Amino acid sequence: MVENLAKRAQLPMPKVYIVDQPQPNAFATGRDPEHAAVAATTGLLQMLSHDEIEGVMAHELGHVKNRDTLIMTMVATIAGAVSMLANFGLFFRDRNAGIAGIMAVLIAPFAAMIVQMAISRTREFGADAAAAQISGKPLSLAAALAKISGEAARIPNPVAERNPAASQLYIVPGGVRQMFSTHPATEDRIAALQAMAHGGGANGWSSRPDEIGDMTRLRKPSALDPTR
Repeated sequence: MVENLAKRAQLPMPKVYIVDQPQPNAFATGRDPEHAAVAATTGLLQMLSHDEIEGVMAHELGHVKNRDTLIMTMVATIAGAVSMLANFGLFFRDRNAGIAGIMAVLIAPFAAMIVQMAISRTREFGADAAAAQISGKPLSLAAALAKISGEAARIPNPVAERNPAASQLYIVPGGVRQMFSTHPATEDRIAALQAMAHGGGANGWSSRPDEIGDMTRLRKPSALDPTR
């Protein structure tokens, strides 16, 4: 499956991993398409149909194609640097700086976080659009998002809980309040995918039944077999 999607996206074949984790989720990583990897949890593979898994993997390949993992790493690094500098500024502040100077130091980390979240949300919409083009099945990705969003919020993810910054890697963050989420609202993402399916999207492509073909439903982790 992943190999076929990578060919459609004109990408090198990424490494494929299955994470033994009950929370249904997936993510991509790597500094560029030549050093990329995509992963899905066992919870996701057990929950979704073949078409839905294909939509999710196409989303992750969309991140790879758009170089989002590198961009978001850079953004996160800059945001972290701003926060660190603000902390130094607060600790070593000039006593004559006044209220305005103190407020600037306090507001800077919050502003950096807002910018980081805004960029991350934009990249998620872009990866959804790329997935729709790569797989030709925007409604499959929409169905997958609808299924896994509720379960991802209900089932804990120890990695994201230990390191909240890792939540931006996943297709859905899980357990994060929307105001501070690195992802758009799932309802907005589903609505955008439905609009693409019914209206052809901004690039004029369409998803027709004859483009989907006959797909079987898989019930085991072999759904990510690169040769499928």
